[in-house]
Amino acid sequence: MADSSMFTVPQTIGHILCCKCGVPIVPNGANMCVTCLRSEVDITEGLKKHVIIMHCPECDSYFEPPRTWIKAQLESKELLKFCIGKLGDLTKKVRLVDASFVWTEPHSKRIKVKLTVQKEVLHGAILEQSYIVEYVQQDHMCESCTRIQANPDQWVAAVQLRQHVSHRRTFFYLEQLILKHGAASQAIKIKQVDEGIDFFFANRSHAMRFVDFVGKVSPLRNRHDKQLVSHDPKSNNYNYKYTFSAEICPICREDLICLPPKVAASLGNLGPIVICTKVMDRIALLDPFTLRHCFLSADQYWRVPFKSLFTSRQFVEYIVLDVEPVSNEVDFGGSKYKLADVQVARKSDFGRNDNIFYVRTHLGHLLNPGDYALGYDTYGANSNDMELDKYRGLTLPEAILVKKSYGEKREKKRGKARRWKLKSLDMEVDESKGRSDKDKMASEYEEFLRDLEENPELRFNISLYRNREYEPSEIASMTTGEDLPSVPLEELLADLDMSDEEDEENGMRD
Repeated sequence: MADSSMFTVPQTIGHILCCKCGVPIVPNGANMCVTCLRSEVDITEGLKKHVIIMHCPECDSYFEPPRTWIKAQLESKELLKFCIGKLGDLTKKVRLVDASFVWTEPHSKRIKVKLTVQKEVLHGAILEQSYIVEYVQQDHMCESCTRIQANPDQWVAAVQLRQHVSHRRTFFYLEQLILKHGAASQAIKIKQVDEGIDFFFANRSHAMRFVDFVGKVSPLRNRHDKQLVSHDPKSNNYNYKYTFSAEICPICREDLICLPPKVAASLGNLGPIVICTKVMDRIALLDPFTLRHCFLSADQYWRVPFKSLFTSRQFVEYIVLDVEPVSNEVDFGGSKYKLADVQVARKSDFGRNDNIFYVRTHLGHLLNPGDYALGYDTYGANSNDMELDKYRGLTLPEAILVKKSYGEKREKKRGKARRWKLKSLDMEVDESKGRSDKDKMASEYEEFLRDLEENPELRFNISLYRNREYEPSEIASMTTGEDLPSVPLEELLADLDMSDEEDEENGMRD
């Protein structure tokens, strides 16, 4: 080991004089200072400094030969990568160190990029230099935009998405999934119709890709057909219009179902009275009296299709008088359930009669005496279901509870803005509908927003954004401090990158 007290000679770097101007410099291979070296050698000589690019003003995309159009926003990473790629063999001549945009007027049709490059010059000396490349935009509409401008209704493939139910809750949720994954980004037109939505595409492959996406998030069956538009006998070219008919199963979340005997037997004699707890590519079914559960695939359903015994539009509000737990909690599909015997009475019967029902429910982990619950009134309902008649001796309970209700607490917050909002598809809506239809859709959309607040699992696959117009009130927070379900702040996305024009195009819904 060397002695720490040993004398060491400090090493110093000597300086020399520049051979051009005589300024002291650190020795280098050229024996010249940076200023003189730049005056002698220009490493940007021979590099492109002016480039012409094709830009589509309709869809804001740029042409990449031979037939590709790349969508990119101004000063985005995608546009910077595209601009550098237009310089050809830049990396073969010099080493690219840095690249950044230089601000220009948006209407100037100019894009300026500042590039910093390095290159080995005289006797191994490395010189770094910055220069600006100017890109001139020439407007030229892409093929799809040209077709749309010539005839907006000139589509090649159409997807007719339908669900034969009396509400649009499924389409509200499906709309958010489509927006999050960009499944309809290639659609040239979206139109809202009764019991569904029509999507129009300029390419058959785009429509097929969209149908595949919907089939992965909902139990779907589809068929397709084509119609001959034109035929060129000389070149043997055929032009077709393709139509895809996609039907979503009419079973929705929170529906009460009576399973057909064949289906119940194939599921291990489940039910037959079950509740649908979730609908994705499979249908999640739960027996509210035994907590037995299973998943029904789309193929199994369409092999023996059936309808709901009761739907969420037939909910009746009950008040809980007493709760007696029966079993421990059970986890099914990310949700917890617990059997309990409860004593309930219809809210509408208070002050009129003394009808009290003793039923078993799967909501034992949520309900407490004094709470409200939504369920199906099988005691006063007249159900004509063919599947129910096949079970001899089957007796329905007087009430079947489905979920906890927060109606009383929500009345205090009626009309107040939420701190979050959703995007919506830019679709055409039939303006000829009456006011009653619009009020019905508005109420259904409000119910969908409440479901998102109450069910964290439901909002797991969609994007919620902060509402800039939301202003919290201290008085409101003090008066409405109950355990009302709400969306946590950490689940909201900051919608800061979107301009006001994009907000108008996407049609934000508060």
